[in-house]
Amino acid sequence: MAEATAHGQEMHAGQIAAVPTDTHQEHPIKLYLVVWVWLFILSAASYMVDYFHVQGALRWSLILIFMMLKAGLIVAVFMHMAWERLALVYAILVPPIAVLVFVWIMAVESEYTLWTRLTFFGPSP
Repeated sequence: MAEATAHGQEMHAGQIAAVPTDTHQEHPIKLYLVVWVWLFILSAASYMVDYFHVQGALRWSLILIFMMLKAGLIVAVFMHMAWERLALVYAILVPPIAVLVFVWIMAVESEYTLWTRLTFFGPSP
């Protein structure tokens, strides 16, 4: 007494279909607590940059590094990007990286444009 299933397989009387009922992934609370502690430490370090009056390029480098580390932790763990397929990760992360590269190229080009204007047209009166 075999019955045909939707997938062309036969189920016999008394068999239970092996259909996954729960595809939800649960992560241990310890992971979230550890990430939360790291976010607190990185925020405190970012605050310390201002507290100790770090100036110049070092200040902005440290602030940007701490910001990117915090954003990476939030995206990877709290937005569950660490458990997504690689194609989806690339689809989300590559465009902002490309925008940053284009902004860097424009900044370099702007310095060259300023140099050529000052060289060939002279400083403004």
